[in-house]
Amino acid sequence: MSTTQILSKAELLNHWQGHRRLTRRVIEVFPEDKLFAFSVGEMRPFADLAKEMLSIAVPGLEGIVSRAESAYEENQPDITTKEALLRRWDEATPRIDALFNQIPETDFHETFNLFGQFNFPIIENILYFIDNEIHHRAQGYVYLRALGIQPPFFWER
Repeated sequence: MSTTQILSKAELLNHWQGHRRLTRRVIEVFPEDKLFAFSVGEMRPFADLAKEMLSIAVPGLEGIVSRAESAYEENQPDITTKEALLRRWDEATPRIDALFNQIPETDFHETFNLFGQFNFPIIENILYFIDNEIHHRAQGYVYLRALGIQPPFFWER
């Protein structure tokens, strides 16, 4: 029985980075005063959602690469401005590339207990990183529309 590969490792990384480019554009569109304070329906402000994305991507990949089951840590009190958030976002981009590329393709179906609490195959953890970002970016789209701001087109990644 032969298998057909649907998506290469490089294509998966490019897909993820496409989502990250789009999320960065959503951050850019937010007015500074609304990025850290505005929310709808008791959801967290978009800056907090973006901080969560940052606290998952690089730390999650570091855990996968080193097979260290360190606890999840979301607190990032040093990010208090849009400039700081974008800077941290941009710093994470090459780290994601470097760490992702350290994961051998043969390891993607091995189980890893991400943050000591998500015991799934590595590929499922990485897909979770992407899904989580899409989910929270959609919240950002709702916020922008509530503010009367046209969000970036989701297909322009």
